[in-house]
Amino acid sequence: MGTISVIKNYRVSRGRLSAAISSALVIGLAITGYSGTSKAADGFYKGKTVKINIGFHPGGGYDAYGRVLARNISKYLPGNPTVLAVNFPGAGSLRLANYIYNRAPKDGLEVGIFASSAAFGPLYLVKQAKFKTENFTWIGNIDQSIGTCTAWHTSGIKTFEELKKREVIYGSSSPSSVASQHPRGFNALLGTKLKIIHGYPGSTGVLLAMKRGEVEGGCGFALSSLKARRYDEWKSGKLRILVQTGKKKSPELAGVPHLYAMAKDDDEKKVMDLIYGLHTFGRPVAAPPGLPRKPTQLLRTAFMATMTDARFLKEAGKLRLPINPWSGERLQKEIASFVNYPPSVIARARQAMDPGKILKVKLKKLNGGTIAKLSKKRVTVKDGAGKSYVFKISGRRSKVKIGGKKAKTKALKVGMNCDFRYFALKDLAPRINCK
Repeated sequence: MGTISVIKNYRVSRGRLSAAISSALVIGLAITGYSGTSKAADGFYKGKTVKINIGFHPGGGYDAYGRVLARNISKYLPGNPTVLAVNFPGAGSLRLANYIYNRAPKDGLEVGIFASSAAFGPLYLVKQAKFKTENFTWIGNIDQSIGTCTAWHTSGIKTFEELKKREVIYGSSSPSSVASQHPRGFNALLGTKLKIIHGYPGSTGVLLAMKRGEVEGGCGFALSSLKARRYDEWKSGKLRILVQTGKKKSPELAGVPHLYAMAKDDDEKKVMDLIYGLHTFGRPVAAPPGLPRKPTQLLRTAFMATMTDARFLKEAGKLRLPINPWSGERLQKEIASFVNYPPSVIARARQAMDPGKILKVKLKKLNGGTIAKLSKKRVTVKDGAGKSYVFKISGRRSKVKIGGKKAKTKALKVGMNCDFRYFALKDLAPRINCK
């Protein structure tokens, strides 16, 4: 059996198999796409390494789904290759979507799991989206997500209607993120007064900003992510769900208003589909366009076989990750139907998605700090008065300059005098300028 490697381990939560996972197992028994014969095939992947790229930072729902897939798919790929889970964050996963479409090798060795909001970037005329959504080679969809928008308890916001009464500050990573798109849709269609601050490092960064009081809420928290990653905050009542945005109302969110019930007419429901219904494509996995037939079939077959694998379902259950899969073929058809909506509906959705003036988070400053202690992920700095500050650093997210020249975090040394721009103490320092 092949080796399965996982980069950056994460904590496994306790839980039970959800009804959705049990249903997936029952449904999966009827799937005939995988058999012992196909597994034995000709060893196409023998001695190779497959990368499952994840379009977000560690700690979120996409990360959890990508890693549990990486740990279990190898045995269904002929030759049992090594499978790596690799974080590839940026621009609400748009960076990864561009990479998979334009630069990833077309040999079946790299796939990506990224947000549907990024995948449908061209539909909203996002200039940075350098691809055609329907032309990806879609491998499958792990779950049909149910989206939510939330408020932190200290905001005083308890209902969705209160978002119409005063300006409420929400956080997001980038304008292409669902955390920015969904509140913009509320403002345009329902008259809310949401102000969106961009630049936080993913949903984890937004949640930390809520806890610090910098923002009051956030959108784009899938129900599966709440159960897997934000369970304590949700169940304690600190993270309040104000509205559910899935196309179908979830029985798990009894008493939480359903977005579609707020639509004025059928046309508005269609517009909502293009903004919020994309959550149906909850955890899509894609390969580059023009992938040859053989690796396409092998990846799609292995994907669906994994979706019904007992060990996979058990792991997903412990993480509280619902599994409601679509095959690559079905996902391809569903995506085609979305990109072919009537022009009038698309135009209205595009208008609602116009970000207007983009507001960015204001970073805190520490000038002239001396590095006292350094590790791969953290730096301890002392100011002129001897006060200590601890910041997180990241090889990709921390932009470093030394003597005016770009450098990597590994070039930082104890004793260096630097200026730091940071989100908060013990949080990321995205800019470091050293003498």
